[in-house]
Amino acid sequence: MTPAVEVHDLTVAYHTQPVLWDVDYIAPPGQLIAIVGPNGCGKSTLMNLLPRFYDPNLGSLSINGTDLRSVRLADLRQRIGIVTQETLLFDDTVENNIRYGSPGATHEQVVAAAEQAHAHRFISGTLAEGYHTIVGAGGNRLSGGQRQRVALARAILRDPEILILDEATSQIDVESEQLIHDVLEKFIQGRTVFMITHRPNTLVLADRIVVMDAGRIVDVGSFDELAQRCDLFRRLAHLQIRATA
Repeated sequence: MTPAVEVHDLTVAYHTQPVLWDVDYIAPPGQLIAIVGPNGCGKSTLMNLLPRFYDPNLGSLSINGTDLRSVRLADLRQRIGIVTQETLLFDDTVENNIRYGSPGATHEQVVAAAEQAHAHRFISGTLAEGYHTIVGAGGNRLSGGQRQRVALARAILRDPEILILDEATSQIDVESEQLIHDVLEKFIQGRTVFMITHRPNTLVLADRIVVMDAGRIVDVGSFDELAQRCDLFRRLAHLQIRATA
């Protein structure tokens, strides 16, 4: 069953300093929800609550009505795939980095996931030892865009019910980004997806967009609705020219 994610009366504080206040939102099953807001407004904090990297001080998050705090961590995280701007790769082969979290996957399945993430070409054509190339500590032998494509392949192979994309294509060139968007449009079908980004060509993929500021949700709507009525959204998505045209 495709999960619905519900956030109720959520408050999170760091060292008694609140960073999220009274956040309420329901992400319907199978929708792509984009989250936008200025730096430091709480976007990543909100997303980090889903895999329970930490728990809220007040309020709750639930999946299909079940509070996350009542779910075993291993079971919860098995259902979630994450691709972030600062991609975490291990000092191991490309293949093992893609296979991480899906240890039973075959080589053929790893390659298929890499092809979907548009990583196969650079892995097989650029890297000296292909899938057996050691990526270095933190993936430092790969470019930022290559690291993000390896991380996306890992998420595709994992086949999660919930996918979190936190500026997941920020270091990928425009041509590759468009190809990956085509992949994501197909891959997100039947999943609940959260995406943090300000790129207009990425935001148009979203079913709904949540606009945050200073730890609160200030507006929710479609791309076109927010482009018409929300000044903060227009600034964040660089739509000033469009809005005044």
